Amino acid sequence: MKDLEFNIFDTKLPKINPAKGRILIAEPFLQGPYFNRSIVFLTEHGDDGAVGFVLNKSSDLYPDEVIEDLFNFKGEMFIGGPVSSNTLHFLHTLGDAVPDSIKVTDNLYWGGDFEVIKEMINSGKADYESVKFFAGYSGWSPGQLEEEIESNSWIVATLDDKTIMECEIDNFWKEAMESLGDICKVWTNFPENPSSN
Repeated sequence: MKDLEFNIFDTKLPKINPAKGRILIAEPFLQGPYFNRSIVFLTEHGDDGAVGFVLNKSSDLYPDEVIEDLFNFKGEMFIGGPVSSNTLHFLHTLGDAVPDSIKVTDNLYWGGDFEVIKEMINSGKADYESVKFFAGYSGWSPGQLEEEIESNSWIVATLDDKTIMECEIDNFWKEAMESLGDICKVWTNFPENPSSN
């Protein structure tokens, strides 16, 4: 048998540390209903661990089906992750207009006064382009995310705010991987379930 002179799993990508406002792109073999081919937006990262939301997994529900007194919201309800799946969270671009929001990037905010968000949506001042709702979230204890990155479960990258809010989820993972270069482009051709190949 001949030894190959390359390693398909060694992407030679520049090392980017996880941080608030960055994304995690799942490597192609990461399994499970929440993280298989997922992209997670980190809203918090520090000594206490990390919090984020899966951007490209939608549920079968719409926010106005489960949120009382929310009318005519045309956006989807996304599955933010496996933690507290019965809780509701949101990202938005409305800034200080929503009290108690946490600024994540220049234009993206996490949470805030839920009654204000509802009023803005119902009055037409906000819509699915400025607000994304999530059921549950993704969470890591201190050091856990770093261990997963070290074991090649995730690639840390950056993404512009507009794409985070407006991504077409069907091809989002594939396009994100392809944008990282040739090796990652090859990864997109791997079957989602290698055992079925």
